[in-house]
Amino acid sequence: MASFDNIRETFETRVSSVVWASVTTQDTKGRMRARILHPVWEFPDGRPQGWIATGRQSLKARHLAGNPYVSVAYWTPQMEHVIADCKTEWAEDPAEKDRVWKLFGSKPEPYGYNLNMFWKSVDDPSYGALKLIPWRIETWSIADLGQGKPAGVWNA
Repeated sequence: MASFDNIRETFETRVSSVVWASVTTQDTKGRMRARILHPVWEFPDGRPQGWIATGRQSLKARHLAGNPYVSVAYWTPQMEHVIADCKTEWAEDPAEKDRVWKLFGSKPEPYGYNLNMFWKSVDDPSYGALKLIPWRIETWSIADLGQGKPAGVWNA
């Protein structure tokens, strides 16, 4: 699939309604570790880009220092899925961290939320803005598979 536009509506609908995703990293011994996180997505130049507000001193941060790749999985009880395989990088620029802080607050709850629940301000040294840069996104549902419809797959 050449254009993300082919799956964008399905992607946006599912991630904004499911909200919480299983995010898998690789630990320092090469073992997989999953956790539940709350990414928020945006679409600069029509391409998907996600953000996770998280602690810079977390176990997750230590895992990402060794391997910056994650898999982000959403699913509904109706077996509708989104899986985004991503490279990550930390936003270091204060203006970008501030923009991400405001992005989280600009989305309607529960998809968006006030980051002051976890950090005093955008200047809190423990606040981190982790960028998700997808290289592959797949959307599928059990209903579509049952009807012989293929998964929607986008590759960067």
